[in-house]
Amino acid sequence: MRTFIGRQQAISTEDFAELALGTPVELWLGVDGETDEERAARLDAARDILADSPDLADDLVRMAAQVIEDNPDLFDVIPLARPARRRSARRGVAA
Repeated sequence: MRTFIGRQQAISTEDFAELALGTPVELWLGVDGETDEERAARLDAARDILADSPDLADDLVRMAAQVIEDNPDLFDVIPLARPARRRSARRGVAA
């Protein structure tokens, strides 16, 4: 099955998020190893985008709410059994 946003095909989850947001995900989340200068530039660009699109944050919240509503199984939680505690074999050994 193929997924398209407008005329663009979303091949990966990252593609889908970028096409849905209209900006690269890395702009908002950053990347590992970015320098202080790169971070400042990224945040400056993000502020400019938010200033130009004041409804973007509300749109993202609505989009996230719609995804959650359409896919309630995203938050299915399966309890995991806790492993039994292992007792130390060195009990009673004087230091």
